[in-house]
Amino acid sequence: MGNTTSETTTFDKTFSIDEIIEESYERLGLQGVSGNQLRSARRSLNIMFQEWGNRGLHYWEVANNSFTLVQGKAVYTMFRSTGDGTSDATAVYGASDILEANYRNASSVDSPLTKINRSTYQGLANKTSQGTPSQYFVQRFIDRVTMTLYQTPGSGVVGHFINYYYVKRIDDVGAYTNATDVPYRFVPCMASGLAFYLSQKFKPELTQNMKMLYEDELARALAEDGSSSSTIITPKTYYPSA
Repeated sequence: MGNTTSETTTFDKTFSIDEIIEESYERLGLQGVSGNQLRSARRSLNIMFQEWGNRGLHYWEVANNSFTLVQGKAVYTMFRSTGDGTSDATAVYGASDILEANYRNASSVDSPLTKINRSTYQGLANKTSQGTPSQYFVQRFIDRVTMTLYQTPGSGVVGHFINYYYVKRIDDVGAYTNATDVPYRFVPCMASGLAFYLSQKFKPELTQNMKMLYEDELARALAEDGSSSSTIITPKTYYPSA
């Protein structure tokens, strides 16, 4: 007979911001926090999520979308929010980078585009020449990310698409009753990371220990987050000397 369990796996879905804050403060020996301490913790959690973005830890946020090519239009924009502008790709807001892209023709056949850097794009002699795009250049601004195509779409590709994968920013913390935009495997390092951030302000004598715990939890989450691949073991053959 099996054990009696909850038969649910939604802890990370219902683990609210106020509970995360409470857990992190308890690790510092602080209970019953309120007011400025709550606001400080929420602020620190948002800052930590931005740190994760700098570390490249938010690849659960990778998504796929596409936009339609317009003749003579080389630059396509994805804004941070609807308040900043209207994105060229439908409903794509908060993108932080474009990882890869394909040109998709009328028969839905994809051709990969090459991602180039600023120097390579700057070296292109005729940036306004029209034809079928084969390269793209990404610029990341405060309020938007732009994809500049080369060649500029010509009349022969009007109505065709650029299909691409992008990574978006982690959602802001928001209300204390919200859950976070973080998968279950990162919940332990989220709690230990917030405890580390808070220790710097409220328990500096614990900061070094909190940092070690945070980095340890982070390393485990990253190891689990990696994609597994098949391992093929090939026996080595030894040939004895004559």
